[in-house]
Amino acid sequence: MAGAQLFRFREKPGPGTHGAVLEVRIPQVLHVQYGMYVWPCAVVLAQYLWFHRRALPGKAILEIGAGVSLPGILAAKCGAKVILSDSSELPHCLDICRQSCQLNNLSQVQVLGLTWGHITKDLLSLPPQDIILASDVFFEPEDFESILATVYFLMQRNPKVQFWSTYQVRSADWSLEGLLYKWDMKCVHIPLESFDADKENIAESTLPGRHTVEMLVVFAKNSF
Repeated sequence: MAGAQLFRFREKPGPGTHGAVLEVRIPQVLHVQYGMYVWPCAVVLAQYLWFHRRALPGKAILEIGAGVSLPGILAAKCGAKVILSDSSELPHCLDICRQSCQLNNLSQVQVLGLTWGHITKDLLSLPPQDIILASDVFFEPEDFESILATVYFLMQRNPKVQFWSTYQVRSADWSLEGLLYKWDMKCVHIPLESFDADKENIAESTLPGRHTVEMLVVFAKNSF
């Protein structure tokens, strides 16, 4: 591990209060795998969690494709019961998840190998989740169906589960809405300004910069 990057999330000060501050340390890793960096989507999703932090204590949360795990680590530090997961075929990614836990003294957080689209013993043994997190997993179009197949399976375990996801707009040639419809899901686009994420710098970092990031809350069509 080369070092750690510090993210500092702040509550706006109010009358008679300085506002809460939460620090998260994430390993800085130079690696050919995309998931070994903190990407703009991760800090936007972490900001959404921070904005809703009072609803997180006790919630069962699974982060898929976690990599360095900024959103999941923040959720755990806010009191959620978090499981971090990445591909079981990429053990170095799981090692990075564990390093993130160690840097933040989160020995209670479980790290699990889950490969999108594969129904495995570990997936079958997962308890029902309240929230599924994913930042920038919609990167390679050939993975989209496998990701949604995994989310769909988890929605069968708990039809009320919500899938909180950020993705970076890289092409106008594809849309998630059609795939969500195919998998009996629907989504709400969350405006970034509604949770103080419409800035070039979040959590005292240089991210997300000028990247175009979308925040989605996805749920089963018949869940409400």
